[in-house]
Amino acid sequence: MTQLSRTHWILLALLTLSWGFNWPIMKIGVTDFPPLTFRALGMLGGLPVIWLAAWLQKDSLAIPPGGAMTLLRLAIPNMLIWHVFMILGVKMLSSGRAAILGYTMPVWAALFGVLLFREKLGRAAWFGIGCAFGGALLLLSSEFGKLAGNPAGSVFALIAAAGWGFGTVLMRRSTLQMPTSAITFWMLAMATAGMLLAAFILERDAWHQPDAATWGAILYNAIIIFGFAHVVWFMLARSLPPVASSLSVMMIPVLGVFSGAWLLGETPHWQDYAAMLMILAAMSSVLLKRPGAAHK
Repeated sequence: MTQLSRTHWILLALLTLSWGFNWPIMKIGVTDFPPLTFRALGMLGGLPVIWLAAWLQKDSLAIPPGGAMTLLRLAIPNMLIWHVFMILGVKMLSSGRAAILGYTMPVWAALFGVLLFREKLGRAAWFGIGCAFGGALLLLSSEFGKLAGNPAGSVFALIAAAGWGFGTVLMRRSTLQMPTSAITFWMLAMATAGMLLAAFILERDAWHQPDAATWGAILYNAIIIFGFAHVVWFMLARSLPPVASSLSVMMIPVLGVFSGAWLLGETPHWQDYAAMLMILAAMSSVLLKRPGAAHK
């Protein structure tokens, strides 16, 4: 197993904090602003950051012959479906609840591997899949039970997680010969075009000048999430032990719940804590047994 250097530990901790705290930051950004437009602006701002990172690493952004359609097939589930449905879910749910549902992704990836590619799963992985769906159903039942509940938000978050899981399976089997930074750049560029089109069609009547808090959330996502986190994650993913990366993934919904409580005053209910434990059990059984899972 590759030993983690001090730099690895620092970067891994920064990644975990960046993604974990982004859940309440996204909630701040979409509270009084159209969600698709918010996400589109963050993605648009992230493109030059990733381009700069690729340039500094001397990675070519050239697309090989026939590679454009492969990139599009990867971009739709990994970027477009994930970002469209998750930001809609964040708009409707508490940030912590959205984080819990979003990080059912590794379990969806395992399930798609079985259904589409006949991968073999052990008993622990099947137990994890059961835990994940149990946790999701618990949160859905809670949303239906509340007077002001919005089960559509939970459904959107699950669609986003399933899309990301499917994209993870496709990414793992891709033979595209391009630097990872270039693949990330073009997937994000394609998804940004789709997101801008969706925002124009669905939200242009609600467009207005973002306030200072919204601009702060947009810049955080552009620079920290789409620029720093994406680029550094794919750089580290080639050298980190699977257990280390998996543990990082598992900490993010925990941070999402407690950072939402701290920054936004959200009050997690017993269903949130129970579902979080079930999702963590699911991720442990799937991720720690399967080194191929990716992160975002």
